[in-house]
Amino acid sequence: MNKDILKKTADTIRSLSIDAIQKANSGHPGLPLGMADIGTVLFSEFLKFNPENDKWFNRDRFVLSGGHGSMLLYSLLHLYGYELSLDDIKEFRQWESKTPGHPEYQDTAGVETTTGPLGQGIANAVGMALSETILASKYNSENRIIDHYTYVMAGDGDLQEGVSHEVCSFAGHNKLGKLIMFYDSNNITIDGKTDLTFSEDIEKRFSSYNWHVSEIDGHNINEIRQAVIKAQEESNKPSLIICKTVIGFGSPNKAGSSSVHGSPLGKEEIILTKENLCVSLDKFYVPAEVYEFTKNIADKGIEAEEKWKANFNLYKHSNEDAANELLKVMNNEIPDIELAEFEANAKIATRSSSGKILDQAAVQIPILIGGSADLTPSNNTRAKSQTTYSPNNRSGDYIHYGVREFGMAAIMNGMALHGGIIPYGGTFFVFSDYMRPAIRLAALMGLQVIYVFTHDSIGLGEDGPTHQPVEHLASLRAIPNLVNLRPMDANETVVAWKIALERKNGPTSIVLTRQALNNVERNGRDFAHAENAKKGAYVISEDVDFDIIIMASGSEVEIALEAKNILNQKGIEVRVISMLSAELFDEQSDEYKKMILPEYQQNRIAVEAGVSLSWYKYIGTEGKVIGLDRFGASAPYKTLYENFGITAENIVKIVVEMLAEKK
Repeated sequence: MNKDILKKTADTIRSLSIDAIQKANSGHPGLPLGMADIGTVLFSEFLKFNPENDKWFNRDRFVLSGGHGSMLLYSLLHLYGYELSLDDIKEFRQWESKTPGHPEYQDTAGVETTTGPLGQGIANAVGMALSETILASKYNSENRIIDHYTYVMAGDGDLQEGVSHEVCSFAGHNKLGKLIMFYDSNNITIDGKTDLTFSEDIEKRFSSYNWHVSEIDGHNINEIRQAVIKAQEESNKPSLIICKTVIGFGSPNKAGSSSVHGSPLGKEEIILTKENLCVSLDKFYVPAEVYEFTKNIADKGIEAEEKWKANFNLYKHSNEDAANELLKVMNNEIPDIELAEFEANAKIATRSSSGKILDQAAVQIPILIGGSADLTPSNNTRAKSQTTYSPNNRSGDYIHYGVREFGMAAIMNGMALHGGIIPYGGTFFVFSDYMRPAIRLAALMGLQVIYVFTHDSIGLGEDGPTHQPVEHLASLRAIPNLVNLRPMDANETVVAWKIALERKNGPTSIVLTRQALNNVERNGRDFAHAENAKKGAYVISEDVDFDIIIMASGSEVEIALEAKNILNQKGIEVRVISMLSAELFDEQSDEYKKMILPEYQQNRIAVEAGVSLSWYKYIGTEGKVIGLDRFGASAPYKTLYENFGITAENIVKIVVEMLAEKK
């Protein structure tokens, strides 16, 4: 391909980027200036895409992990035919524009993920590459319907973040040969030169991960081209291309310095930079020959999807059942499934009932891919039908992530973004702390990701306060668009899984016990059936003229029911509410909320073996919370509940005192 037009396209990207950043008076010109050559070669010669259908399932994926350099991506998308106009470029970082400061998934056609904080884009790319191998193994025949690369662009900041170590180790171990990473090695971070903090040998680091590693001049078009070709030829290892670049390339006074990382160049420096690059001084100028060149590339991408559709028709002719299933898979459709209820009065930990539910679900849902961060026997996350994913078994539907909680969560985001897979992953609830940044981005993007959190409270017992998640429910309840489900028995766990599998617009956590719980026999009223847990909260047991409302979640509902029995003997009538999900309850109509928590009854107590913070909006000004506003301790779980006052007897005592005060 003509080197001159590639160079002119790269310089046009540079020019558009610095103009948009200057107009916004905000942004990061260093990365777009430094990586424009690589972006141009990738989009012009290698990336398989259709700008008229950015959701084409067999497209190559491109992830800009350093999302602060978003103007590089926006310039590429504009030039190569995506639905992103020059006017959109001019609205960089403005209210409701298609060009926000960092690329946002679903806001802009062609943006594959909200990478957000550094490091997670690499992890998302690993998840995408992982998904490609799983689906290709399951559905490809002589017609390779699933066959694409995942490219990711990352910098020094990405590689310093801990999550990059987790996921790059995982990728190398699993030989994800269609993952290719461009490392923008410019020796600069915000604080200054990287030798302030960073002295490791990147080539040796990635070679030890089992990656194929090469090093090039990131401004030499031929070297970029040859490096990508060699990376594609290496099918048994992911590839790292170390691109030696100059941050702010082209800027006479700022190139190579930390000052060009995150501030506009300034009007005078823009003129000098454009003169240095030999481009027009006009703002937002795109030469006609560049538009003509990139349009030809875009047209080839449109043709590529048409060829793929023809290939799919051939595939369907000889693999009709698989093709029909794959069509549903590509749309993330799940079949109607049957999940059996558990017998009343059985005693079983909700982590165990969850495992039995997964045994049923896994055989019915081909796109359900499970895993755990090295806690499979404890999390009960592996269904009997599932096989282990490995380089020798790409169709495996159970992934051993190793002790990599953050990596697991961020990889699952990439799997969900890729499409065709509903990922779920397990760990102890306390380790959700390690996962929180990825959980937040899953919620922000509206991804269907399922977290199986076991050992949900002080109920795990002897491991002590370091492993007892007292503050975690309140913390996760604070994340918008995350639904947290803490079932109180086996049949509520069935409902929890139904909710998680049906919920497509955001992540769901299922928070489960280590200790066994009674599977409650409801009192016969229609609204007491476990299915009503889908509304977040429901009445599980009540007396006709109840004097008090006791609400609880998870294992504490059983304690609340025990307290009700004692209070009934004292002539006190009680309504008990099971709060499976505060988030789902908050979504209900005012009419339903008032039916569950009638305004006339302000005698209310909430019970949960965790911090009290998230309960006050339900108990009103006159209610009380029996919780745990301190860390736990090491002891058998029954001893802990007794010493911390989370018992039926203590509930009874507080109810009696509350009612006595109001007489």
